[in-house]
Amino acid sequence: MYCILKILNNNALLAEDSETASERILLGKGIGFGKKAGDYVDSDEKVQVYTPVVRQEQSSAMHVVNTIDPVYIEVAGKIISEAEKVFGSVNRDIILPLADHIAFAAKREQENIFLPNPFILDIKILFGKEFAVAMESRKIIQEMTGYRISDDEAGFIALHIHSGLSNEEVSDTLRTTQIIDESMLIIEKSIGSRIKKESLAYIRLMSHLYYMIVRMKTEEAVNLDLNEFVRLNYPNAGRIAEVVCRNMSRKMQKSMYPEELGFLAIHVQRMIASAEEKK
Repeated sequence: MYCILKILNNNALLAEDSETASERILLGKGIGFGKKAGDYVDSDEKVQVYTPVVRQEQSSAMHVVNTIDPVYIEVAGKIISEAEKVFGSVNRDIILPLADHIAFAAKREQENIFLPNPFILDIKILFGKEFAVAMESRKIIQEMTGYRISDDEAGFIALHIHSGLSNEEVSDTLRTTQIIDESMLIIEKSIGSRIKKESLAYIRLMSHLYYMIVRMKTEEAVNLDLNEFVRLNYPNAGRIAEVVCRNMSRKMQKSMYPEELGFLAIHVQRMIASAEEKK
């Protein structure tokens, strides 16, 4: 049972869970019709229930929902539902940050302001399924608001979806993506050759860098030491990998298991070999 705190529109409510006294957003066709604050409603299989998480400086969900057009909260709910069809489970706490982002994306479209996403290619590679959902979500946004957002904006929505899968803040995912991008530039500069972005080798290297950062965060060790093999056979790749690992540790402010260097160097060596074949 939920006590209505605010009617957002006919299809959206802000309510309080009677058992836990915590705020919830309820979405469902006609759920708010004829209702008023203080009324009680039940949830059923047709009602989607979301936990509205807000930033610390914002006092409550009530404060946030008062600043967002309810249609964008509905849109965010539909996008989360679409993501759940693909991933099975998505943390619904992302509804308000996602709604807030979509509202600003629509405002930029209305004012003909293009916000470039410098990491759009990285997002497509690292979070391909999330990006596919985000691209499909553009139809939802256009149908419900009249605005068609760009691929770059869809990239940012993909990060919100990833946040719902990883329980990682969007800002942290962006920082990870930026560090990976820097690492790729270091490697390209060191080997003196641009790596074809659509190549399998590029995708594998970028994926490897991503999971290196994941292991740093979780303090997970790799199970094979290739450092001595690399030192004897691929010293140049080893030096490049060392620079990348050192930069990564500094940016993440975390130590890295030494065995990561050897694994990365093997990937770097593939890039070196590929560059030499082109000459």
